[in-house]
Amino acid sequence: MKTHYKLRLSVIAASVSAALLLSACQPANDKVEAPVAEEGATVDATQADAPAMDPHAGHDMSADAMVADGTPMTPMLKEYSESMTKMHEDMMIGMDYNDPDAAFAQGMLGHHIGAVDMAEIELKYGTDAEMRKLAQEIIDAQQSEIKQMKTWLASNPDTKTPTADTKAMQKAYADGMDAMHDDMMAGIADPVPDMAFARGMLPHHVGAVDMAETQLKYGKNPEMLKLAQEIIDAQKAEIEQMQSWIAANKV
Repeated sequence: MKTHYKLRLSVIAASVSAALLLSACQPANDKVEAPVAEEGATVDATQADAPAMDPHAGHDMSADAMVADGTPMTPMLKEYSESMTKMHEDMMIGMDYNDPDAAFAQGMLGHHIGAVDMAEIELKYGTDAEMRKLAQEIIDAQQSEIKQMKTWLASNPDTKTPTADTKAMQKAYADGMDAMHDDMMAGIADPVPDMAFARGMLPHHVGAVDMAETQLKYGKNPEMLKLAQEIIDAQKAEIEQMQSWIAANKV
C-alpha cells in the first residue's frame, strides 16, 4: 500500500518546484530523501484513488535541491532543511500506523520535535523580541507534550491490523502534510531570520491543528483526545499571533 501512496504524490514534485521558482523564494526547504517506488512496481487505474501516504514521494529533499537557481544555501536554511527532513521522516512512521490514536501520538511526536528544532534555530539566528519569546514558549510547552506522548506510546503500541478508520485517517494526515510541506518550504526560504521562523512555524502550527482535528474525528483514547484539543486551543492562539506579526513586519 505504501507504494501506491508514493506513486500518487510523485506527481506533486513538479508543481512544488514550479511554485518555488515563481515565488522567487530562496531555498525551498525540506530535505527528506524521497522514497522511490519498489522495483517492478506498476501503476494501474485502481491506484489513482489510493490515499497519499507519503506526501513527499518524488521530492528531492537534498540540501542542494532546497535552493532555487542562483540562491545560496545559508547556514540557517541548511539547519531548517535538516530539521524538516527528520521531522517528516519521523511523522511518516506514525502515518503508516493502523490505530488512529497511536498514529496521532507517533505523528505528533515527530511534529513537536520538529517545532522544538525550529524554535531553537530562531533563538540562534533571530533578533526580534516577540518571536524569540514565542520560540522559547514553544520549546517549553512542546517538550512537556513530547514526554507525554513518549510515555503514552510506550504502553500503547500500534495494532497489527487496520481498523475501519485506518484508510480515511491515513489519507487525512497525508493531505495535511502536503499543504504543510509546501507552505513551510516557502516560509523558511525567507532571508530574514525572524520572518523565516514566523512564516515557517505558521504552516507548521496549522498542520498541528489539522492533525489534532483528525484525531478528534477518528481517535478514541481519552488522553489523546484531550491532548488533541489542548493542541488546537494553544496553537490557534499562536497562529493568530504569528499572522499579526507577519502582517506588521512585512517589508
